[in-house]
Amino acid sequence: MSADTHQSLVTHQFSPAAAAYVTSPVHATGEDLTQIAMSMRDAKPARVLDMGCGGGHASFAAAPYAGEVIAYDLSADMLAAVKAEGARRTLPNIVTRQGAAESLPFADAHFDAVLTRLSAHHWTDVGAGLREARRALKPGGRAIFIDVTAPDHPGIDTWFQTMELLRDPSHVRNYSHAEWMGHLAAARFRVDAITPRRMRLDFASWIARLSTPPLHVQALRALHARMPAEIAAYFELEPDGSFTIDTLTIEAHAAV
Repeated sequence: MSADTHQSLVTHQFSPAAAAYVTSPVHATGEDLTQIAMSMRDAKPARVLDMGCGGGHASFAAAPYAGEVIAYDLSADMLAAVKAEGARRTLPNIVTRQGAAESLPFADAHFDAVLTRLSAHHWTDVGAGLREARRALKPGGRAIFIDVTAPDHPGIDTWFQTMELLRDPSHVRNYSHAEWMGHLAAARFRVDAITPRRMRLDFASWIARLSTPPLHVQALRALHARMPAEIAAYFELEPDGSFTIDTLTIEAHAAV
């Protein structure tokens, strides 16, 4: 039995993959990054927090329009990769800081904008993380939350969470649209706009990024082989195991 905490498990999973997440096409590109850039261009925030920054792509999108961007993550190796890539891109206003989403080391109302992209499904307590984001955000400040979302259909949801956990044991949960709305309301965010998108995941690179063990890859392929037709249709499952999932980009502000 492992004695790891969830935070150490996340760090163990993602630290060796830091460089891969900086260069990963599915993370480094996308209309959601353009949406972040346009929102920050309009707001011109003095201080931005990128919670669970991963490979830093939300930070890179925001930095040209912000005074300072704090790229915040559990993994020191991920932060080192973000710092190096920020320097390569000549973005000196990106500052790195290590820590967990559920306990931000920042004063109340410190930020003009808060971002998180493809990270919240790894948080131990997404409600606590969103409450911390709201606490650290100025009243009326902008927030953009982007993540993979779970389908409302309970059967599809079960298959999805199982696939995610087999690939990455630090996975906690992909939340549904309704769950996101509930957590945001409880944290005192007011939702301004919601943009749904679909994201295709190439199976070979999806498992390679986190060095998924061969036994778990076999289990994933076995699941795919027995997947009911209606569930395979939702995932647009391809012969090589590649599949397509739902994401949400949620624009919100801190309710006064």
